[in-house]
Amino acid sequence: MAPKAKKSGSKKKKITKADRLKQILEEEEKRQKEEEEARVKYEKEEMERLEIQRIENEKLQKLEAKDLERRNEELEELYLLEACFPEAEKLKRDNRFLSQWKHYIECDGSPDPSIAQEINTFITLWKEETNETLEEVIEKSKLVLNLIEKLKLILLETPPYDLQGKNIIQYQESILELQELLHLKFNRATEILLRQASTLADLDSGNMEKVIQDENVTLYIWANLKKNPRHRSIRFSETQTGFEIPRILATSDIALRLLHTHYDHVTPLSPVLTPSQEHISIVTDFVKEEVKSVQTAVSKDLQEENKQENESNSVHEEETKAEGQGDVEEQMCPVQEEPEATKYEMEMKLLSETVSAAQELLLENASEKPYFLEENEVDLCQFTTLGGVYHLDILELPPQCKPMKGWMIVEILKEGLQKYTYPPETTEDLEAENVFPPIEVTLEVHENVIFFENPMVARWDAEGKQWKTDGISNVSYKSEERLITFNLETFCPVTLIQDAHINMPYQSWELRPLDVNKVLLTITTVFTELQIQIKENLCMLASIKVNNKNHSSILEEKWMTPVSFIIALKKAGLNIFPTGHSHLYVVINYKHPSVEVKAYRQMALLSSAFAFCWSKWNTACESKKTVFQVREHLLKEEPIRNPNWTLLMFSGDRAQSLKINESSDAFSEALKEETEFHSTLYHMVKDFASQEAMRAVRRSNCQFVDSVCHMLLSTRLLSYS
Repeated sequence: MAPKAKKSGSKKKKITKADRLKQILEEEEKRQKEEEEARVKYEKEEMERLEIQRIENEKLQKLEAKDLERRNEELEELYLLEACFPEAEKLKRDNRFLSQWKHYIECDGSPDPSIAQEINTFITLWKEETNETLEEVIEKSKLVLNLIEKLKLILLETPPYDLQGKNIIQYQESILELQELLHLKFNRATEILLRQASTLADLDSGNMEKVIQDENVTLYIWANLKKNPRHRSIRFSETQTGFEIPRILATSDIALRLLHTHYDHVTPLSPVLTPSQEHISIVTDFVKEEVKSVQTAVSKDLQEENKQENESNSVHEEETKAEGQGDVEEQMCPVQEEPEATKYEMEMKLLSETVSAAQELLLENASEKPYFLEENEVDLCQFTTLGGVYHLDILELPPQCKPMKGWMIVEILKEGLQKYTYPPETTEDLEAENVFPPIEVTLEVHENVIFFENPMVARWDAEGKQWKTDGISNVSYKSEERLITFNLETFCPVTLIQDAHINMPYQSWELRPLDVNKVLLTITTVFTELQIQIKENLCMLASIKVNNKNHSSILEEKWMTPVSFIIALKKAGLNIFPTGHSHLYVVINYKHPSVEVKAYRQMALLSSAFAFCWSKWNTACESKKTVFQVREHLLKEEPIRNPNWTLLMFSGDRAQSLKINESSDAFSEALKEETEFHSTLYHMVKDFASQEAMRAVRRSNCQFVDSVCHMLLSTRLLSYS
């Protein structure tokens, strides 16, 4: 029998209850010790943190007290610097009066559109003129369009607080009368031309075709003299513009007219921005109080002077009357000069407050849309017409001229030029859809207009006085050839529309000095980059990039006043100017209007020597604060590839440098080390600016500062980027 194998290893020693209890006690003691150490460490760290916080709070309190102590002094200095705004407004008023006077002494025969009697006389006399040709009407239209533009500029450039209600009504009525009369003249001239259609017929086709082109108008006319049912494709010579007409029109006694006005006299006039009665009363009350305080101060001075005069006169009673009269005359001189100085001070105070109120009015956001939209109606708060209006008409061919014994005999219809109704209002044909199909239209898009997306087509509803999108089908757009083709159920005025906010919100922006009283504003959007130069009271489009490629524009290198420049950019499809309704269509970074106005005014004041730039942290702070970057930029400096920017936060009544920068991980309002609070941006940048830079700021031209501020207010960079 084999021996049993030995057991490998010995049995594991059994842990007793006493050992287990001892182990538990040791672990508990260790845990308590660790907790105590952690508690002590936490308390120490917390005490250190609280001490640091206490020191920081004390430091902040001292800085806040220092800021409060010098607040009045800083605001008074800022008020003196911002006197450039009422000075600029006074210059603009003087220029308006001067232009009226120049127009008066020139006596060139053209009316002053702001004077009701002159413009009414012009309209009456032109109505009486008959038998004008299309060429004559087009030539006269240059003057008429100039008068309309002048009236529109008066409404836009005059501060709302200076516009009287009766004047607004007068100017708008004059604009509408001129627009209607101009179109009436085109109709009458068209009738005169169509009476001679048979004498102007083309030898090949037998029909009449005429194209007249001008910088403001392009006119295409085709008269169907042969009535050839096979001639259904109409293309005007040397253009792609034309129509595909149905058989019934090809055999009818008609003429087709396409009047492309490069302007829009169809869309109703936009309401003029006017302040509410509440705003007017606030401004009026404020100015009254200021004027009253000035008058009180002056009257006290006068009383003191009179008192001194009386005392002096009592001492010298015994002197001769002649000497007494001489003394009175000498002492009356400063009294007579005082009212003039007071009058000027009161005028500038009034101008300052009206300008500030008008600037805030520019930034007011409407709470809702101004009207209720019907089905298929174009929302003119969201969309804008571009490239003018295409007036499409089917006209009844008038009786033709007939030669007779050396004379040209023509029958003139009493009712004048008549439109051909297509399709007829009533028809007994059960297959009317086949008999009266839509007409295919091909149009050339205006070369000076930019569409960032395929344009939409809208037709004018004369009854409802609105643009609508129904009745239009099969729209196709060739961007390279700038041709748009669509089917139209009935002829009427049509226009091309684009989203007015296609370039909003902006991706980035920068404002930097170029020269003395000259800056460059760069705004980058999803589709384009615009560079705008501003100098004195003028603006210019310096360059434009579309999809990162340089794009030529007729507006480049043309200096215009800010209001005219804004109008021109909008007409070209380069809309970077929000309205009071834009926030309803664009997700914006809303900033309180009072904060925006103060920021733009002070940025404009500093723009001669400092560059400003957008910051991503502007979206992180609340609506009553705004964040942007700033750096000194002297003209003698070479361009810097990676400049050092200072990050500033501004709330309207306090400016501070932030500790964070653009590459920080999170937003913080912590104050940058070794910096202080200030009540204005001017004094904030003064802390780190050179004397040369501050001298450049103080030498800034008032019109230049006003123009920069107007462009910043119009683009609203802090809310729309």
